[in-house]
Amino acid sequence: MTHAADGKVDLVRVEKSGRRMQLLSGEAVVKEYKIALGARPVGHKRWEGDERTPEGRYVLDWRNPKSMAYKSIHISYPNMQDMAAAKSVGVSPGGAIMIHGAANGYGWWGWVLQLIDWTDGCIAVTNQEMDEIWTLVQDGTPIVINP
Repeated sequence: MTHAADGKVDLVRVEKSGRRMQLLSGEAVVKEYKIALGARPVGHKRWEGDERTPEGRYVLDWRNPKSMAYKSIHISYPNMQDMAAAKSVGVSPGGAIMIHGAANGYGWWGWVLQLIDWTDGCIAVTNQEMDEIWTLVQDGTPIVINP
């Protein structure tokens, strides 16, 4: 386990209801951000297109510097449980859930975009904040997304 003294981010914690994301090193909060979520934020993501942000424990497993939004870091949704739940009702669980900045071309909206939930299920921050997160959070970092 990493300790706060070395400053390495070893957990990303999201509080959907509070619209905030924290980067933690041990128990210490290194950074906190206001976030925008999927357009239907209440509840766990169940299927592709439901505009919900998943809830649970995942991993930030890869990144895309040239995504359709300003930089993106992938959240490992769907896991085996998510896939089984979707299959049981005959739907696709979806995927491509990311932490990202503004949609390309809209970065000048900055903090204004953080006032509404506008994504298809992703977690959005400003482009400046995404640059910071990109540097501080490494691939393989766990993320916990709480209701």
